[in-house]
Amino acid sequence: MSLQLFPTRSLGYQVRRCHRRFDRLLSSRLARHGLDTGFWYYLRVLWHGDGVNQKYLSDATGVAENTTAKLITAMEKRGLVTRTRDRIDRRQLLIALTDSGRALEQELLPYAVEINSAATKGIEPEDVETCLSVLNRMSENLERELLSQPEG
Repeated sequence: MSLQLFPTRSLGYQVRRCHRRFDRLLSSRLARHGLDTGFWYYLRVLWHGDGVNQKYLSDATGVAENTTAKLITAMEKRGLVTRTRDRIDRRQLLIALTDSGRALEQELLPYAVEINSAATKGIEPEDVETCLSVLNRMSENLERELLSQPEG
């Protein structure tokens, strides 16, 4: 028996393939606004609550802090966010949306709805809910596995 895992039977392969297609569609929509796809993930977090620090954004997006810093700098240059010192902990910089960054929510969120609708076309709502539940549990399992690995 071969240890080869065929792509059609590999969860990782199928999730990555699906993600890449979501990402390409989203990227094409964001390009209409001259926006980097990387901005999307931070905007989504900030639309739910801004005035957060870089570490929070990194954790919420699953992106390394140095990458987050670069993207936040680019977003700041584009006038989408501001950085201000935390009044309590002066070491912390808080990232908040500008009016322009907040206004993008009404323009960009319909793309997410459109892309999700395209992805789930012809799939029963119960199956979509099952898929979301299974993917969430898989992600939690993999996170536990990562945390149990020895450092280094």
